[in-house]
Amino acid sequence: MTRFKDREKALTLRKQGQSYSQIKKILGVGKGTLSVWLKNYPLSKQRIRELRDWSEQRIEKFRATMREKRQGRLDSIYTKQKKILLPLTNREVFLIGLGLYWGEGTKCTMSSLSVSNTNPAIIKFYIYWLNKCLDFPKDKMIAYLHLYNDMDARKEIFYWSKILNIPESQFPCPYIKKTSSKRINYKGTFGHGTCNLRASGVPLTEKIFMNLKILADKYGRERL
Repeated sequence: MTRFKDREKALTLRKQGQSYSQIKKILGVGKGTLSVWLKNYPLSKQRIRELRDWSEQRIEKFRATMREKRQGRLDSIYTKQKKILLPLTNREVFLIGLGLYWGEGTKCTMSSLSVSNTNPAIIKFYIYWLNKCLDFPKDKMIAYLHLYNDMDARKEIFYWSKILNIPESQFPCPYIKKTSSKRINYKGTFGHGTCNLRASGVPLTEKIFMNLKILADKYGRERL
């Protein structure tokens, strides 16, 4: 019965224009058997040409060529824009940091500044901004990690400590979420939990909040 069903399915697939290789991959039936079952169902010359032109090897080669072209295009744009963008003035860096904090920073307390993200590059820029633009000492920054219960907390602290160049002593005990990290889709993220980098100080916080208010008053009320 199983053999009969496989033969019927093979016939259906053949009538749809599938090759022996394609049918074999679907049904797991050898090409010798298929040649017996399908000997009276040859493909048209046009279909054979289509299969040859769009074989998996040709498709993969085409995709590789397109990837190379895209990467070459991106590399060219990167080189051109880098010359235009850099170097940044201190004022420009400060404004970029304000934009980052306006979008990603915590605004529920007037006693500390904090930004949370899974991307180390964003946290590293935030550290640079705090230190270089606001004169906040790096050894006063505190890094709070939010991890999942199936993560190795020691390894993650070591990872973030090394990549941010902040001593492990500045990492308090991490917050552990009960959810398993395997249930989380890490597409587009880095899979090392979330780092919340905090800088405490009322004068510092008030200064940044007032700068954000200036931007909001100026541009948040403009009519489009």
